[in-house]
Amino acid sequence: MDDAALTALLADVKTIAVVGCSRYPYKAAHAIPKRLQELGYRIVPVSPHADELLGERVYPSLADVDVPVDLVDVFRPAHEAPDVVRQAVEMGAPRVWLQLGITSADARAIAEQAGIGYVEDRCLGVDVTRLGLRPG
Repeated sequence: MDDAALTALLADVKTIAVVGCSRYPYKAAHAIPKRLQELGYRIVPVSPHADELLGERVYPSLADVDVPVDLVDVFRPAHEAPDVVRQAVEMGAPRVWLQLGITSADARAIAEQAGIGYVEDRCLGVDVTRLGLRPG
């Protein structure tokens, strides 16, 4: 995906559900959502291992999220990605982003069939920073 397509995909993103958000500051699954939060995005952490992260209520699963999200950012192993994408489709999320190192042909097919935006094997924090994007 080129920069113009990434910019278009992310143009109206304000709220990001982070599946696999970590409580450990040294992990990318904590540092990247924190950076996005610092840039002005609302982070909705999804993890069964905490009640609060980054000053936000944590939801045990994506199916439990009761607020609208513009993007689902995934920090989980590739074999879990198809189920996460199914849940994202069910909740009405218009976009899914699999973090750097995560790819899944099945997850991609589910997203394409549902007609939602899909990115894999890229770091959302790096791309948002590099493109100079902020929530609109």
